[in-house]
Amino acid sequence: MEHVESVTPRPAMQQKRVQLYLLMLLIDGALLLGSFVLAGGVYRNQWPLPFALSMGWAVLPIFLVIATYQQCYSLQALDSWRHAIGRMVVALLITAVICMVMIFYAKAATDFSRVMLSLALVFAFVSMAAARALLRFYIRQRFGPTMSSTLLVMDGGPQIEIPGAEVVKADSFDLAGANSDPRRLDQIGRLMRGMDRVVVSSDDERRALWARIMRSAGVRGEVLSEGLQDLGALGLRVQDGKALLLLSTGPLALHARLYKRAMDLAFTVSALLVLSPLMFLIAVLIKLEDGGPVFFVQPRMGQHNCLFNMLKFRSMKVDKGDRDGARSTSRADDRVTKIGKFIRKTSIDELPQLINVLRSEMSLVGPRPHALGSQAGQKLFWEVDSNYWLRHSLKPGLTGLAQVRGHRGATETESHLINRLDADLEYIRTWSLWGDIKILFATVRVLIHPNAY
Repeated sequence: MEHVESVTPRPAMQQKRVQLYLLMLLIDGALLLGSFVLAGGVYRNQWPLPFALSMGWAVLPIFLVIATYQQCYSLQALDSWRHAIGRMVVALLITAVICMVMIFYAKAATDFSRVMLSLALVFAFVSMAAARALLRFYIRQRFGPTMSSTLLVMDGGPQIEIPGAEVVKADSFDLAGANSDPRRLDQIGRLMRGMDRVVVSSDDERRALWARIMRSAGVRGEVLSEGLQDLGALGLRVQDGKALLLLSTGPLALHARLYKRAMDLAFTVSALLVLSPLMFLIAVLIKLEDGGPVFFVQPRMGQHNCLFNMLKFRSMKVDKGDRDGARSTSRADDRVTKIGKFIRKTSIDELPQLINVLRSEMSLVGPRPHALGSQAGQKLFWEVDSNYWLRHSLKPGLTGLAQVRGHRGATETESHLINRLDADLEYIRTWSLWGDIKILFATVRVLIHPNAY
């Protein structure tokens, strides 16, 4: 069975930043507790002073919450020592005010030492400032002037220098056919994946095409501007004396992606444990019916326009499988096996996609991934509406807004696809964690659906 070609992923700078954020948070926590121990020793000459350590544990969660809210653990804090110090000072001051207010209203002045608190916060400031200076020195030595990753694509446009950018030439891939060939989009998408910023320097004729590709890939994309027409720019920046228009940006901020991924993992691991007996039983029944493979593996387009192998329980006869999905399944389809009819009707055939979610190729909720040969009427999906590729700026989902609205089954007319596309783009525009939870609950009502065949 043919599989999507494996590509060694580029180490994402974002993952390294998250690790540094966690390291900063742990260091801050240790230094704050150490500052209270030091303050207790200086003030009462007892090492360690239990009372001082108790105060430290009481203040610690307040400071960490305030520091997180004040963006003490952010890209700017990694890139700028002054920003890091400024945010940290504000967080310490707010923590001090909150502690003093709590002491006053709790009438706990006899239980808390204001002198010890003041000493501890001063010691914390000095030690945290020193820690940030050392961290900034390490970052410059290890990663260069910035922790953000930039891809510069040269495609026949003016030369530009961006410090620390990874530079590639567009000669290696065929851009002209990208909007009609998912595999070419996959090549470009893998190039952009993991980048915080993508800058393209191209000629006038290809800028609009680059704009659409970057929007659909869900990256922060810019083009070198020299007399650009209206491309729906989001902003302007000047680099090396040249003007750059911001054309696209990822739909979700880092914290939103972390929340979404945390929910995916929490639900998926639990679901796999609970449903493993059922999945084993279905696998046995599929094998017993005709002896063929248990899984149907099909390349589909995922986030950033990158292909991945989507898993399903095989529901069709081995010799009649449709790898490209060019033929939609009909109500009395002769290709579907006996067990296949049941698992398609109950949506059980989709359960192996929990493995795709575990691999981070899919999410619980998102636009459903389509087969590459899927058609609406007599047209391929991307031929019906030029905005079709924009739905790939988020991970595809096990379920989505389109599905809970009843847009399932064969796409016999172009309007069937347009209804799904409108729902997918609405989901991307209005994403929220609570919205994902509501869609998951709503999915329970449509697991058995008249269009599921």
